[in-house]
Amino acid sequence: MKTPISPRIQRTRPGLPAAVVISALLLALTACGAQAPASSTSDAGQATGVPALAVNEAAAKLLPESIKATKVLRVAIPTNEPPTQFYREGTQEMTGTNPDVARLIGETLGVKVEIQVANFDSIIPGLAAGRYDMTVSSMTPTAKRMEVLDFVDYMQMGNSIAVPSGNPLGISSEGSLCGKKVGLLTGSYQLAVNVPATDEDCTAAGNGTIQRSEFQDTRQAISALTSGRLDAVLADSPILDFAASQNPQIEIASKYDFTPVGVGMPKDSGMVKAVSAALDSVIKSDSYLNVLGKYGLDSSAITDARVNFAQ
Repeated sequence: MKTPISPRIQRTRPGLPAAVVISALLLALTACGAQAPASSTSDAGQATGVPALAVNEAAAKLLPESIKATKVLRVAIPTNEPPTQFYREGTQEMTGTNPDVARLIGETLGVKVEIQVANFDSIIPGLAAGRYDMTVSSMTPTAKRMEVLDFVDYMQMGNSIAVPSGNPLGISSEGSLCGKKVGLLTGSYQLAVNVPATDEDCTAAGNGTIQRSEFQDTRQAISALTSGRLDAVLADSPILDFAASQNPQIEIASKYDFTPVGVGMPKDSGMVKAVSAALDSVIKSDSYLNVLGKYGLDSSAITDARVNFAQ
């Protein structure tokens, strides 16, 4: 079990109240698969709906010359996973905690943020190929990922296990997933780290290993769960917690392993010092707390933007 970071302000996670505020918006998203353009550029203050942040001139000076010249940050983010990232109702604009945090970083650095929509498992290859400058996608820093990326922590979140309403198989913990059909996000921390560790415990106990099914976004996995093709879905808590608050066909059987996620950028990009300095300013601001609170994630706030702290 990993030690969680203490939240900046101790609060209970507001579940349904925050969900109610944006439920109408998200019902439209789950009903259709409208596609956004490859990118969208917007001013951070206007896009986030929270007070604008002043430019941190010292942080901006640390940016690579290429970013200083274009004044644009290309940020890779997946979609279809409210409340962390999704399309704003009736538009082709990305919103959610991750796009909003990306925009706060951009505003602090005095640059525009161009969000590039990408499948989660394509983000690291895209960063390596130079298609993106960084990612804000709830990516957990791991030793393997840190071989090619630098990370700066920006919030914390846990894992949740979603099951059919009534929990017919009595799933109550990670260990309960032995031999079960489980949906996971392709390229996710759960798939790369949690499931292999659980499989070892399953084998040691003489039980079958997890039967994995991979999906490009969690919405697809939830659809497979409600149609009876899966026994459970294992994914980030904010996404599954919100889905359960909106969908009476599923419930949360277990929540655990609260750990940081980080902004990722290529090691050879020269970005990490600028992003670290910017995030130091962002997480001390009211705008940061307002962004998290807007989506019911107050308890995900952190106080220390740690650099390259592997989980």
